[in-house]
Amino acid sequence: MVKLNLRLPDDLHALVRTQAAADRRSLNAEILHLIEIGLATVTPETPDSPDGDPRRP
Repeated sequence: MVKLNLRLPDDLHALVRTQAAADRRSLNAEILHLIEIGLATVTPETPDSPDGDPRRP
């Protein structure tokens, strides 16, 4: 497992901490969950393109 130091703005930290408590997860588990959800919504064909055109960022 990789250790990572992450800097978050205070307001984002508070938001994630609140969501973690609501979901009964640790802060670390909540961050991992949110990353997994975010990555699941990105398709391999168009990872950086909001409109589906891989030629346009």
